[in-house]
Amino acid sequence: MLRGFLMLAAFFGFTGVALGAFAAHGLKGRLSSEYLAIFHTGVTYQLVHTLALLGVALLATQIPGRLITWAGVSFALGILLFSGSLYLLTLTGVGKLGIVTPFGGLAFLAGWVCLGLAAWRLG
Repeated sequence: MLRGFLMLAAFFGFTGVALGAFAAHGLKGRLSSEYLAIFHTGVTYQLVHTLALLGVALLATQIPGRLITWAGVSFALGILLFSGSLYLLTLTGVGKLGIVTPFGGLAFLAGWVCLGLAAWRLG
């Protein structure tokens, strides 16, 4: 799991920075301020949960188990669903993509719950 989560964290970190720069420089005159704010929210959540995924990767070496694994999987899924849907919504203008966003939020919450339960079990 260490290698997989580290690779995902590197990928999501790289793409988060790239998408943030793209929004700041390439989309500024093309999207409304509302859509830019939505895009920025996607970038922010992606980068925050990239750090969480990095932490999970490091924790997996010290605290192996399903809860840590599920925390990492949930954070990765949350990035894809939450941030991904916000990117697509703003770039395509298809409002129905917003239906997907809450599922990403639930995945983020599940990741934090799994991480908390893993900590609780440490005793």
